[in-house]
Amino acid sequence: MGTFLATNQLVAGTNVAAPKSTASAAAPDPNDPVEKEYQKLLADDDAAQEEADKLIQDNQKFTDKGAGLSPVELARHIRDRFEPVREAYEAFLKRHPDHVRARVAYASFLGDIHDEDGAQEQLEKALPLDTNNPAVYNNLANIYGHHGPVKKAFEYYAKAVELNPLEPVYYQNFGTTVYLFRTDAKEYYGITEQQVFDKALELYRKATKLAPEDFPLASDVAQTYYGIQPHRTEEALLAWTNALNIAHDEIEREGIYIHLARIKFQWAGRLAEARAHLNAVTNEMYADLKKRVLRNLNDAEAKARATNAADAKR
Repeated sequence: MGTFLATNQLVAGTNVAAPKSTASAAAPDPNDPVEKEYQKLLADDDAAQEEADKLIQDNQKFTDKGAGLSPVELARHIRDRFEPVREAYEAFLKRHPDHVRARVAYASFLGDIHDEDGAQEQLEKALPLDTNNPAVYNNLANIYGHHGPVKKAFEYYAKAVELNPLEPVYYQNFGTTVYLFRTDAKEYYGITEQQVFDKALELYRKATKLAPEDFPLASDVAQTYYGIQPHRTEEALLAWTNALNIAHDEIEREGIYIHLARIKFQWAGRLAEARAHLNAVTNEMYADLKKRVLRNLNDAEAKARATNAADAKR
């Protein structure tokens, strides 16, 4: 849903933490009328999200056959489906303005429909009601990472991990923001660019330690190495190997083979190993990408042969 409505998802936009009670908060009474009303609100929210997702998927199938809704019409249908949910949140919070979990849930809903101003408003209202709620700090930090001030995002992510050091998504979001906003991180922490990379990678390591089987996380961490200069070849290869070890199927594994091939021949000059990885890629969905990488590898091998031949004549 977020992918459809958002034109530019920036810092960990899909990793907004779900609403959750703080460790110190008493567990809600499931028989409490307010709690029942809140749970119904969440169920209605989930149902609307599922229906919107299905509408998008079905429309894509119709579009492929030349009979789908236009993007404008599709967006209108989705807005119409979400409007009752928005109204329900507003009515609930009018009756229960101090309900922190409802404000966090509503903020997540607004973020899903790309109303970040509305999401920020709800979270900023929730924060003084519960200053020890890590989800509030994390989700506000996500917004500050999008729109600034970025240094406030650093502060709030740090607070989130302090309050809940066992939530991997907080470390992942924190690491992504440090990595993307290197100039701000250098100024905020008084460190060099290489130390900024080190800090981001350490945050990622904490995330992966807490979620060792999370393949998308492992892949995101490995992707990070493409932006680090000078290249950290062995670290990058290790990161992609770690992702390979937890890949779920051959499609995921073959995608990683291409990354391993690129790094081995472009960064390390290990051409034979790179070719072996590419030979293992057989899925048609990677055909174009494999062809491009293979063309570059062929050029590199040709240059190597020419260099070897020239050296042999000397």
